[in-house]
Amino acid sequence: METPHRVSTLELFFDLVFVFTITQLTVLLADDLSLRGAGQVLLIFTVLFWMYGGYAHLTNQVPPDRTVRRLLLILAMGAFLVCALAVPTAFGAGGVAFGLGYVCVVLVHSALYTQAHGSGVLWFALPNTLCALSVLAAGFFDGPPAWGLWILALLIQFAVPQLVQRVAASGAASAGAGAGAEPVSGSGSAAAVTTVSDQLGGMSAEHLVERHGLLLIIVFGESVIAIGIGTGSLPLSAGIAGGAFLALAVASALWWMYFVRDEGRAEQVFAATAPEKRFKLAMLAYYYAFLPMLLGIAAFAAGVKKTIGHLGEHLHTGPALALAGGVAVYLAGDLAFRAVLGIGPARFRAAALVLALATVPVGTGTAGLWQLVALVVVLLGALGAELRWTPGCTAATGSG
Repeated sequence: METPHRVSTLELFFDLVFVFTITQLTVLLADDLSLRGAGQVLLIFTVLFWMYGGYAHLTNQVPPDRTVRRLLLILAMGAFLVCALAVPTAFGAGGVAFGLGYVCVVLVHSALYTQAHGSGVLWFALPNTLCALSVLAAGFFDGPPAWGLWILALLIQFAVPQLVQRVAASGAASAGAGAGAEPVSGSGSAAAVTTVSDQLGGMSAEHLVERHGLLLIIVFGESVIAIGIGTGSLPLSAGIAGGAFLALAVASALWWMYFVRDEGRAEQVFAATAPEKRFKLAMLAYYYAFLPMLLGIAAFAAGVKKTIGHLGEHLHTGPALALAGGVAVYLAGDLAFRAVLGIGPARFRAAALVLALATVPVGTGTAGLWQLVALVVVLLGALGAELRWTPGCTAATGSG
């Protein structure tokens, strides 16, 4: 039976600092609602969230329960803060500062992981460092060279799981060929790599699900703050109050979709999964599927920020796409999350994704207020359909 492992207050503090990067990305996207702006947001957050996941896995296995570990984790928080401050100019004057902050994030992560795996961290620390150096190098360039180096960083980043898996498989085959040879952890041999891979998979299911759930709720909170900032010095009229209420209703429906049922069911799936298989499952569920969920919230918040002061007007295509696209991207991630963990059903949320995108003409053809109303109707309709036609749906197992 596993020993209970809860999220510490220092980890929650870490998450609060990290989520500031999402707030900054919301500001960046709101200032540049174009393919260029969306591309920058996608590249920056994909790189940053990779290392957030690295720290979530790290503290799952190396809890910050000692002074040295706490100090190093606080140092990493400072480095993430530098990255966040540099986000708005990461493809310009702040590129070098962003890169230096990210290099520090990676180096501290590797140093902390040595306490669990020794020299075995080289199998993922070196590619992570190369990724960070590519981001740093991008800061010295403008235009296509900078974009090329950012894309190179992503290519290095996504090759890491495949690299570790293949080397581990090779090590297992080599170990199996030996006459009952025992693997020696930290020896640098192929068998040692297999041991490291097993340790990476042996994570606490309870801690993993709780940590990412807390991250998601903080992102919802930061997005609400971003919406409030979007009102600026505008007088609080009935229209603005109504628009804010509708935006909160959309966010609440998105919250409901994950926290009322799926979070509890996710913990059950991870608890029932063999420890050595949890790392791969966590990568699929809490990195690849969570990426669009988090980006979707940021995009929706950017759309509301551009819409809140013009609710009675026809929207430009950019804000209308941000509103609808943010909800649709979140639902796409949620559907991927459910598919990875075998949680159903999918049909109502898939329909909601399509209908959310169909609200773009509502915003551009009528007014932003009516697009928000349409999004609320779509999401409540999907949740109502699940409640009505999904057996056992009333028996919610989430945290509520």
